[in-house]
Amino acid sequence: MTAIPVKRALISVSEKAGLVDLARTLAERGVEILSTGGSARALREAGIAVRDVSDLTGHPEMMDGRVKTLHPKVHGGLLALRDEHAADIAAHDIAPIDLLVVNLYPFEATVASGADEATCIENIDIGGPAMIRAAAKNQRFCCVVTDPEDYDALLAEMAANDGATTLPFRQRQSAIAYGRTAAYDAAVATWMARFEEVPRRIAAAGRLAQPLRYGENPHQGAAFYTDGSDRPGVATAKQHQGKALSYNNLGDTDAAVELVAEFDRPAVAIIKHANPCGVAVGETLAAAYGRAFDCDRTSAFGGIVALNGTLDEQTARAIAEIFTEVVIAPDATDAAKAVFAAKKNLRLLTTGTLPDPKAPRRAMKQVAGGWLVQDHDTGVLRPSALRVVTKRAPTDDQMRDLLFAWRVAKHVKSNAIVYARDGATVGIGAGQMSRLDSSRIAARKAEDVAEAIGLPHSAARDSVVASDAFFPFADGLLAAAEAGARAVIQPGGSMRDADVIAAADEAGLAMVFTDMRHFRH
Repeated sequence: MTAIPVKRALISVSEKAGLVDLARTLAERGVEILSTGGSARALREAGIAVRDVSDLTGHPEMMDGRVKTLHPKVHGGLLALRDEHAADIAAHDIAPIDLLVVNLYPFEATVASGADEATCIENIDIGGPAMIRAAAKNQRFCCVVTDPEDYDALLAEMAANDGATTLPFRQRQSAIAYGRTAAYDAAVATWMARFEEVPRRIAAAGRLAQPLRYGENPHQGAAFYTDGSDRPGVATAKQHQGKALSYNNLGDTDAAVELVAEFDRPAVAIIKHANPCGVAVGETLAAAYGRAFDCDRTSAFGGIVALNGTLDEQTARAIAEIFTEVVIAPDATDAAKAVFAAKKNLRLLTTGTLPDPKAPRRAMKQVAGGWLVQDHDTGVLRPSALRVVTKRAPTDDQMRDLLFAWRVAKHVKSNAIVYARDGATVGIGAGQMSRLDSSRIAARKAEDVAEAIGLPHSAARDSVVASDAFFPFADGLLAAAEAGARAVIQPGGSMRDADVIAAADEAGLAMVFTDMRHFRH
């Protein structure tokens, strides 16, 4: 049997949006409505006839509403196979339920609000998921709706089928329903995982934010899912103009905003293929953008620009001089928006605020047959933790640049080498198999900067250099010295540290060890 007339519906929802209109239309079609608690009250107040579930079961709601739908007459009505369980239906006076409309206690929102442990636990729904799973399993005879956004689709389905639902529609709704309960359980499991030292099992869930035209390449399908957290960034941003973001845009924009959030002073980061091609701080965002752009004018074309303050008109005009894919900032002035309005292909996003680089969160990477899970890199370097290991110590100005370069290196793919001077990168080497190659690439980039801005010498002269991991040999360090670097920040920890320190002393470098690395693969 494909088309099942909806004669009886059970409605129990936490989210009341659209509830009255849905129930009124069902009632007008002659559907008997069963309901519980607040849902029943809301419907009665709207003048809609409702039968209490407690009347159906013969048992009152109890334990502050914790027990109300966990009863054979409810689950029998949801699970009964009309063609196989007719005898049981008759023997136990089961009223088959053709439609279940349930959404769950707002556990995710309760956790996000910072509620205490007891409140979070009280918002773990038990009866709701049990009913949803029962109805979704019995898709041959029962239709389940878990999201208010599907109410119109349900009513259209019934209108097109003389008050019935078809099997393809019920199957679609069952898939949505199991996705909802899986995501709900994942949220609970993730919150509960703090009670285990290492969780025995992990669960991850997301909600479709938008289908994407394709993934990294046109032959790859893709979509963007949000995880329900309130971390500011690309997932929570408001898009003011421009076409939809692509898979690559989303990844690069996330990398950009996470980097720029590291700084308190006005800062700008320009990202290309998930790596920064220029980062700078300044007295103004316009000044910071200009210096970030100078670090690699070629790569900046078609890049992603992130700012850690309100985008103003002057900065917007500077950005608009070249083609830019995305600009993301906490806010933008009306004048800045007007500048970008003429750039129809530029996407402008505002986040309201910035992510906290120190906030703990989980990073997951899929591998064949499983997941690699780790704490996100929230390592923050305290200046007092630095160890000067060379005869010469950095000057105060060099120390400021070393700390700046170290923050940038955290966001550069390994092997990472970052040259910086006066609060701006002047050369970045990223993602090479050899640290020496990264040093040489960064040095060459510094020469390109000099040519672009008219310096008579490499922009790396009198710079500092940051390495995300230790120098295994002195060659990478010496390449930096040859490029003009005068101070180095690196984790230390190599078997050849003594050789590297000796080479630094011979070259007249100041070097500090962090005892912390920032691999980023």
